[in-house]
Amino acid sequence: MHSFSRSWTALLDAVAGLPDEDFDKPSGCTGWLVRDLVCHLVIDAQDVLITLVTPADEPATTDAPGYWTLLPGPPTGDDPLDALIPRLAAAYGEPRRLKHHIDDVGTAAVRAAGLADPATRVRTQDMVLTVADYLSAYVLEGTLHHLDLVAHLPAAPGPPTETLAVARIALVAVAGAAFPASLTDTDALRTGTGRSTPTSAQTADLGDLAARLPLILG
Repeated sequence: MHSFSRSWTALLDAVAGLPDEDFDKPSGCTGWLVRDLVCHLVIDAQDVLITLVTPADEPATTDAPGYWTLLPGPPTGDDPLDALIPRLAAAYGEPRRLKHHIDDVGTAAVRAAGLADPATRVRTQDMVLTVADYLSAYVLEGTLHHLDLVAHLPAAPGPPTETLAVARIALVAVAGAAFPASLTDTDALRTGTGRSTPTSAQTADLGDLAARLPLILG
């Protein structure tokens, strides 16, 4: 619960501190500007709020690693929601409106997460899992998108060290294999999810895991 709050609060703070001109710069998500990514984060925060108030009576059907589906390749932009995001982002007009909305729903999501019972089971995307597992999955989501946010913004603050470490552990659980210690947490997350291409030295250190990368999370 703490890791979710820490990761998403840092992400919201990073967005709040961006100058307006940064919203028209590319993000780490191929084809999306920073404003598009922030619009996607609004939807993420709304999903957290919806899920936390959608209890389930039946047993859990998955856990935090099982929340993720491994896709055969990166998004192509053909998905209707992916295609909708840039249009929604553009509709906000001035960045201050988008900043206000992500701060509004993002702060509410963090507050709701802090009030939720970790053991409660919730339903999302035809899955049932505990609040603790759901929020654990969203630490990985928030941290990866924080890296996306600052990918081309060297002056913007990146994710906290502690949540990078937690997100790395989460990605290891999805992969079912550890990343070598020679890779920093940031490198493991970026390389592991296809956000960067491993160097020849990193490929050698990755060993058999290199052939399974990238892990495209959906």
